[in-house]
Amino acid sequence: MKATQNLPILLSTPSISAPPENEGGLELGRVVAALRRQVWLIAGVTTVMIGAAVLKIITATPIYRSGFEILTEPVTVETEVLSSLPGTLSSRQDQALTTTTLDETKIRVLRSPDILEPVIQQLKSDYPDISYERLVRDLTIQVDAKNILQVSYSSPDKELVQTVLDLLSNTYLTYSLEDRRQDIRQGIDFVDSQLPALKSQVAQWQRQLQEFRQQYNLIDPESQASLLSDQMGSLRRDLIETQTQLRETRLTYQQLQTALSQPSLEQAGSSPLVDSPRYQKLLDQLLEIDSQLAQDSILYLERSPELNVLLQQRQNLLPLLQQEGFRVAQQVASQIQELQDREQSLSASIGSTNQQIKQLSAVMRQYTDIQRELEIATDNLTQFLAKREGLRIDAAQRQLPWRLLTAPNEPYPSAASTKRTLALGAILGLLLGTGAALAIDRLSSVLHTSKEVKDSAKLPILGIIPTNKSLNELDQWLSSNAALGSLNGSGSIDSVQFHRLMADPFLEAFRLLCVNVRLLSPDRPIRSLTVSSPVPANGKTTVAFYLAQVAAAMGQRVLLVDGDLRRPSLHHRLNLSNSRGLTDLIAHSLEYEQAIQQTPWESNLYILPAGSIPPEPTRILSSESMRQIIEKNRTAFDLVIYDAPPLLGFADTYLLSEHTDGILLVARLGQLKRSLLEKALEDLRISSIPVLGLVVNDSAEKIGTAYTYYRY
Repeated sequence: MKATQNLPILLSTPSISAPPENEGGLELGRVVAALRRQVWLIAGVTTVMIGAAVLKIITATPIYRSGFEILTEPVTVETEVLSSLPGTLSSRQDQALTTTTLDETKIRVLRSPDILEPVIQQLKSDYPDISYERLVRDLTIQVDAKNILQVSYSSPDKELVQTVLDLLSNTYLTYSLEDRRQDIRQGIDFVDSQLPALKSQVAQWQRQLQEFRQQYNLIDPESQASLLSDQMGSLRRDLIETQTQLRETRLTYQQLQTALSQPSLEQAGSSPLVDSPRYQKLLDQLLEIDSQLAQDSILYLERSPELNVLLQQRQNLLPLLQQEGFRVAQQVASQIQELQDREQSLSASIGSTNQQIKQLSAVMRQYTDIQRELEIATDNLTQFLAKREGLRIDAAQRQLPWRLLTAPNEPYPSAASTKRTLALGAILGLLLGTGAALAIDRLSSVLHTSKEVKDSAKLPILGIIPTNKSLNELDQWLSSNAALGSLNGSGSIDSVQFHRLMADPFLEAFRLLCVNVRLLSPDRPIRSLTVSSPVPANGKTTVAFYLAQVAAAMGQRVLLVDGDLRRPSLHHRLNLSNSRGLTDLIAHSLEYEQAIQQTPWESNLYILPAGSIPPEPTRILSSESMRQIIEKNRTAFDLVIYDAPPLLGFADTYLLSEHTDGILLVARLGQLKRSLLEKALEDLRISSIPVLGLVVNDSAEKIGTAYTYYRY
């Protein structure tokens, strides 16, 4: 029974499906890696193209070039004065130039046929082949600084360059003057066309204002509103004062009524009657008689003539006093009536004034609307008149709007074409080299990254072994005389040197690989596995040896078997003798304990070399003795690793893997082709050999910083 029956079904399925990532597209990382691999090809193609560009420069006819500069807005005393006047063309242009300078539109105008056609006609006599297309092709106009045009022309004909630039400088200066005059004429015509309508609007609003004033008999509604407001304030104050007087007078009248209804000297003295002189005089007389009666009553008898006279006088004064009180009360009642009438009159006046104010508010809104429209129309008319005067001042100018800063110089051979040719050659070389590099890299179908291996195999990657530059040093140490002596039982081993070599990211990758293999089936640990590759030179022996080394260092008893009976190499790596080994065990010419050797640097690691090379390895590997040895190895050790031959072209690995828990497939980046890997996996699927996973060897990828994190 096969050992693989004890493993999960996952390990017996070599064609594990995985969803493709970025199918049909190029990843940036793959492109960069491909360019790095083909850097010499890119450099060679670029060098060839640059050489071709240099050859073209040497053999080509020289291109002459020259130019001139034009200031499109010269600053002079005249322009400064004009720009300070509102409404002039200069001031408007200054305002426009504060936000924008010469734009592409102006440059297109200067390159248009309308401007260049007169220049072409003048050149026809000496240069019949000249055309607008040729002139524009070699003409360059650009903005060098604010309001400065830089015009240049290039041609193989030196005289043509000088002639064209002289004609262009004069043409552009003439164009600036004509363009300015045309703008002024258009501005004056526009202003003149708008003035009649503006004057008509002003006259219309003035007429409406006059009719409004006549209709409402108002000169200034605001003044009228102020008068009404003052009048309303005065009426309100008079009303408050009248109401106060009315309350006081009514109180006085009530007091008079009380005093008259109960006549007594005390009430008469405290009532408002004291304010009446006549009443006060009569009251004084009455008090005088009462005083006289009090005195005479002591001297005379009750019915004496003297007392009777005084009593008669007193009786005569009382009606007069009461009559005077009624007269005063009537006078107060008359005052109350007058105050009430005045209150009513003031209230009516206030209501009338309020009505006038409300009517005046509506009138003021109409007046304000008319006044505002009149002011707007007047301002527009004033501005247009000022603009017309400003345009007339502009029209009187004789100065050219543009000024020639730098006259056309003598044409000189242009270095720009040389630089441009070299740049084009370099760019074209880079593009062609990059394209060729990507095409060659894609056609080669060599696997360069772990992702390419995973996408092609559709299997999990159990380990990524980085490129180890010190691997040769470790191999040389293992094959040195000291190591050989240690393996033979003589000499000593420098464990410090060995563990220094073992403490490397290269070994960390194998430790991670060992852990991944152990975790593939935690319930039923993997006891034996085969390490192979699709083709030779993929590093399967290296992977098998260091995997066995790290597994032994983790505490497992590990047996490393050289199962490559065609070209065994494990004994060369360890500097062992291959005179006894696996084939000798199968031939029963050697005891099991004699064939297996323990390494001196790791007590848990044992080596079983291949032994003598047989004429027919497949017969030996398929024999019953081989099966028994494999089973014995499984029983005696925790983990048995078989270094098997390549898969393609040989049946050895299939026969050997039939009795193990699975195969560990090694793929070296930069050497293994995708088609060979796929062919090997297809053969494994047909043979039902379980594939534990892939080991990517010789990887230069940066897969993380874990190896460099713990450093002392």
